Amino acid sequence: MADHSEDACKKVDVGITRVFGLLGKRWTGPIISVLMERAAYFAELRRAIPGISERMLSDRLTELGAAGLVLREVDEGPPLRVSYRLTEAGAAMEPALKELSLWADSYLWKKPEEPC
Repeated sequence: MADHSEDACKKVDVGITRVFGLLGKRWTGPIISVLMERAAYFAELRRAIPGISERMLSDRLTELGAAGLVLREVDEGPPLRVSYRLTEAGAAMEPALKELSLWADSYLWKKPEEPC
């Protein structure tokens, strides 16, 4: 029989709440996934993530930058180009994200992969 006492009811972990508050947003995972492979220009990110709008990509990159996970670098040009890369803190997520990917491969229903 399950224990439903007040002591047994724990609140959700604050760290998990913070992580999923940021990483649980739509498009954040794919952005980080691309940046784990390499630094990328804005246009490269947009092409690598089908369906994302410029506005949404810009908003998510701004949020990730404010969280200290992504660094924005401006190449003065000409032409002026903006690239993004993971910070040390962002890159430190790689082992955890790889484990989540392995878990997803084992336990979540997979759709057929789309051709590149």
